[in-house]
Amino acid sequence: MEAVARLNNYPTSPRKMRLLADVIRGMEVEKAQSFLKYNAQHSSVPLEKLLLSAVANWKIKNEGADMSGLVVKTIFVDGARTIKRMMPAPQGRAYRKLKRSNHVTLIVDQKQNN
Repeated sequence: MEAVARLNNYPTSPRKMRLLADVIRGMEVEKAQSFLKYNAQHSSVPLEKLLLSAVANWKIKNEGADMSGLVVKTIFVDGARTIKRMMPAPQGRAYRKLKRSNHVTLIVDQKQNN
């Protein structure tokens, strides 16, 4: 039985978060956790915490089940609110700066043996 964890309104652009999400999609949980732990990108810390949260949710849902073969079944990143800020520009004008954020949804489940 699968378990879900969500991270809402994290202040990083969705494009940067998707770079890591695409790598860990389909990976075993232990491999994904070690990959995120030693990755230098800023977005790896919240993704690692989200992965641990999803595993904890799975353990609560499936009491006494074997955790081996647990994989990141689905992970997707959606855009969230965008904060608009102004930067000074020449001759009294202003440039618009968009500060993007994202929502991440992560689902873990047992590997299917076909």
